[in-house]
Amino acid sequence: MSELEKLDKIAINVESHKLLKQLLAENPEFEEILRNSKNETEVVVGVRDWIEKTLKDRQDAFRFYHAKHPTRELFEKLEWRDYAIIRILDYIDHAGKEYPDLNLRGEIAVSNPLRLIWLAVNKGTGGAKPGFFKDMIQLFRQLRGDSRTELPTKARVEEWMDNYPSGMDPRIVQLREENKQRIINILLQKLDSGEIKSARYMFEEEDTFAQKLEKMERWWENHKFHLHFAIRSPELLNEMLDFSLDPDTMKILYEAKEAGIPFFVNPYYLSLLHVRVPYFAVGADLAIRHYIIYSKKLVEEFGKIVAWEKEDTVKPGEPNAAGWILPSHNNVHRRYPEVAILIPDSMGRACGGLCSSCQRMYDFQSGRLNFNLDKLIPDEKWPDKLKRLMKYFEEDAQLRDILITGGDAFMSSDQTLKQMLDEIYAMAKRKKENNLSLPEGGKKAEIVRVRFGTRLPVYLPQRVTLSLAKILSEFREKATEVGIQQFIIQTHFISPMEVTPEANIAIQRLIAAGWLVTNQLVFTTAASRRGHSAKLRKVLNDAGVLPYYTFTVKGYMENNFSFTPNARVVQEELEEKIFGQVPPEQYDTVQSFSQEAKNTVENIEALRRFLDVPFLSTDRNVLNLPGVGKSLTFRVIGITRYGRRILEFDHDETRHHSPIIHKMGKVIIIESKSIHEYLSQLEELGEVREDYEGLFGYSLGQTEQRMTLYEYPEYEFETTEELTNLEV
Repeated sequence: MSELEKLDKIAINVESHKLLKQLLAENPEFEEILRNSKNETEVVVGVRDWIEKTLKDRQDAFRFYHAKHPTRELFEKLEWRDYAIIRILDYIDHAGKEYPDLNLRGEIAVSNPLRLIWLAVNKGTGGAKPGFFKDMIQLFRQLRGDSRTELPTKARVEEWMDNYPSGMDPRIVQLREENKQRIINILLQKLDSGEIKSARYMFEEEDTFAQKLEKMERWWENHKFHLHFAIRSPELLNEMLDFSLDPDTMKILYEAKEAGIPFFVNPYYLSLLHVRVPYFAVGADLAIRHYIIYSKKLVEEFGKIVAWEKEDTVKPGEPNAAGWILPSHNNVHRRYPEVAILIPDSMGRACGGLCSSCQRMYDFQSGRLNFNLDKLIPDEKWPDKLKRLMKYFEEDAQLRDILITGGDAFMSSDQTLKQMLDEIYAMAKRKKENNLSLPEGGKKAEIVRVRFGTRLPVYLPQRVTLSLAKILSEFREKATEVGIQQFIIQTHFISPMEVTPEANIAIQRLIAAGWLVTNQLVFTTAASRRGHSAKLRKVLNDAGVLPYYTFTVKGYMENNFSFTPNARVVQEELEEKIFGQVPPEQYDTVQSFSQEAKNTVENIEALRRFLDVPFLSTDRNVLNLPGVGKSLTFRVIGITRYGRRILEFDHDETRHHSPIIHKMGKVIIIESKSIHEYLSQLEELGEVREDYEGLFGYSLGQTEQRMTLYEYPEYEFETTEELTNLEV
């Protein structure tokens, strides 16, 4: 029996019946088509004729619908009803198609919404759930013009922003100090009693309590202390939080431990969590809390998680998903012609904590990654291996950008980081010198950008020491002489509550070293609340950080709890982020920030004042697609009987890609929750559903143009068009 035939027999439930009745009552013409059709083919023909006859004057909608690769310019011409026209026509075009749903471990998902409605009307079957019918009701309201989206005012967005204090708020700072003292006292007592033994952190027999406390305070300022005493069990976590976790949460954490999910949260980051919720910050720490506390769905899926990143399943010696031949599948990742990621064989493979929505959960379940930090110290072979990896960058025709990440780049020691930067400098210098003998049009791309990917300014700001800043500053000074022009730290703040006095000190040290600090926000459910991301942008701007990307959560059903539907990502872009928009005539001003990194705080503030905006929205909202790269160019082409949307993504046409994209075509993503489920979850987090009115209608996306700040600088010579290290 096919998947379609199975649906024929599944009865719809009582709530679905009620919603179906509402759908038909609101759409008599549609009901007439359904009642008079003997089968789904007649329904499809009837609906298509109805749309094309009654809405034939909406030329932009039909132009967008027929375009193979619609432009951003055409997207911005669309009106609210146009979204519905395009979606219904796309539903018709993709009716009956089957897709493997990796949220359900490869189970086949079928999209045939008109058939499901026809079955429900005529037979009471089809198996469509309430989430499906709620989506359909909103779709037809949008089609009729009865549903509209009213853009919130700037004042309304600022009201939403005011719901979220920052970690710089004196009241929050005081709460965190109390948390710190509680955690310090617990650790002191455990060290004193011998419950915890440490050869590195211990007291003298003659130490008084005051002296022990003084030592603990001093140790707290060292990042190694926090890694050494990271909390690795549910029991200790609850004790550190003054036994404030409820039994249901503890049950999930015990199940996570039993399933083998690693647990690692350092004392500093744990001190950012509320133990008892203050009246002025209700729900403010949820984005942080959801990064630490695992969800029931993650525990259920662990052990069966499917790799999201195609690079995670790369085979040594074979081209990766984008067609690139790599010198080491463990140390170099690559998607685009111009940039490759370097992952060192060092502590840089670990992180300062484990985020619950980490894409590397796939690797944790197979045991390839863990938090046994001692085993990650680089051995004597790494320097030789590093030189070989640098040859790859030196000899490649297009590589001009190296991103050092992990894990977390700043988990590596100062010595390891300096070693890597010295090798990068030498490689960049050789590449520049080798170009002198090559003709115009045959020269290789030279290294112009060096980046670090790190969450430690958030997780463990004590790691950004004066000695680290000195290494970064000295590298910048000499690297400029060999043509490197862009020096960027990419970090991962997800909440304004993470921007603490300690984090601010870390940021200022990086800025003083002459490095631009940018942020990549993961748009989790808690982070997606109205005004939350807007407030984060403002607080980051205050500290001198520029937003770079806002990412949809990657992964499948294991990240269901944290996943925000792409409709909300588009809504946030068009309804909230828009109030920080930088007009094109100011792009050159923003572009100069990179060269004047030491003045970033002042430059950002001056531009905000000039534009009269609360923040600079220099980021792009995107999803990091498997194998293809970042994009928000999509159309909702289908919907499952559960109301989970099926999206067809195209690649970002503003970027230079591997030619493999012409073979890969478009990418199908099935979302792990329906819009209805998402809104219900927001209500549980204290949100008002009406604040998200219009969310169902956002069924299209078009990738934003990149800020010129993030473009590569032009060369003064003509480079080759040759692509090396590629096998398509």
